Amino acid sequence: MKTFAVGDIHGTYRALLQCFERSRFDYKKDRLVVIGDVCDGYPDVVECFDELLKIDNLVYIWGNHDKWAYDFYRGVTGPEPFWIKQGGEATFDAYAKIGGMPAAHLEILKNAHVALEEKVLGVLRLFVHGGIDPNKKLEKQDPELCMWDRQLLYSAREKHHQKNEDYKFGGYDEIFIGHTSTQGVGRTTLPTHFCNVWNLDTGAGWDGKLTIMDVETKEYWQSDLVHHLYGGIQGRKNKYDY
Repeated sequence: MKTFAVGDIHGTYRALLQCFERSRFDYKKDRLVVIGDVCDGYPDVVECFDELLKIDNLVYIWGNHDKWAYDFYRGVTGPEPFWIKQGGEATFDAYAKIGGMPAAHLEILKNAHVALEEKVLGVLRLFVHGGIDPNKKLEKQDPELCMWDRQLLYSAREKHHQKNEDYKFGGYDEIFIGHTSTQGVGRTTLPTHFCNVWNLDTGAGWDGKLTIMDVETKEYWQSDLVHHLYGGIQGRKNKYDY
């Protein structure tokens, strides 16, 4: 079994299919870790979740956009203006067409991890959407911080630029994150690697690309630019935020 991780999808079903095809992802044999934020941005969130349901070995990490949508569709909150403004309108419209979020989609989010730590062949990995407080053990982390943090990435980039590339935040060998687009930090649509932190959010929510990576080999595959795949449709309108 290979383990792949995919960055923030944000409703880009066409990009997701390209990533699966180009990486030759096996729905039955391979494992996929979704770093979070399937919701909000482009119009195909329903199709994205339906496709993920076909995968036998699926691991889902909470994203802040997923949490917004989940809380709305289980009746905890109303359609908060901030959520709608940050891409939620596309999710709201997509589910309105089918009468709400199906139980199977809600179940994926209900069973999502705030963060996932695992050790494979001596390599200690962490998968988390935003980041962590590297001075706290995983069980002591604030779930909101895990979904929203950017400081881990900023600190890793600073250490890297200080030529301290071998520094291990939190004691992990590898940390895989999303949440902060590489388009906003580095002006690139390629995944970035600073110290032990890999950022796989390559701007699919806006006009960048979706990225899937083999976490063992670090080989990665990308979709076309999403604004080419969705010509005439704008994704998230506030550049590289939240």
